[in-house]
Amino acid sequence: MIRKITEYPEKVLGEIGKPVENFDEDLAKLCEDMFETMYAAEGVGLAAPQIGLNLRLFVMDCENIKLIAANPEIIETSGEQSSQEGCLSVGKVPAVVVRPMKATLRAQDEKGEWFEREAEGYAARAFMHETDHCDGKLFIDHLPKMRREMVVKRFKKEKNWK
Repeated sequence: MIRKITEYPEKVLGEIGKPVENFDEDLAKLCEDMFETMYAAEGVGLAAPQIGLNLRLFVMDCENIKLIAANPEIIETSGEQSSQEGCLSVGKVPAVVVRPMKATLRAQDEKGEWFEREAEGYAARAFMHETDHCDGKLFIDHLPKMRREMVVKRFKKEKNWK
């Protein structure tokens, strides 16, 4: 089932997600819905807060890395990259964000098993972007104030907000 994507400035997008505790059929169904929603929106990652749920959970399918990450944390980073980033919750309005080049993600899968996964480049960016959502942060929070205001202004214009 395709879920409605929560958009900026919804409160849930700024909240630290609650830990996933139940690794059951409901979680498996939720992850299925999240993948379906992400693909329909042409995204490469989707976190639970982006569908209005205050949970530390994301799904991702980017550069041959397809995974479910419950209770994610970035445990190691290195290097630096500067690249365009957008977000389904900010109308895909892009901005250049500086992030580490490599990242190691530690999380639980849909069965509750812990795993670690390394990625670099675009996939590492996705790890960090989606983990940020679980921590109540948006990619625009990494931008200088003026650039952030420009992205928000463009998003509002696209939404015909005043």
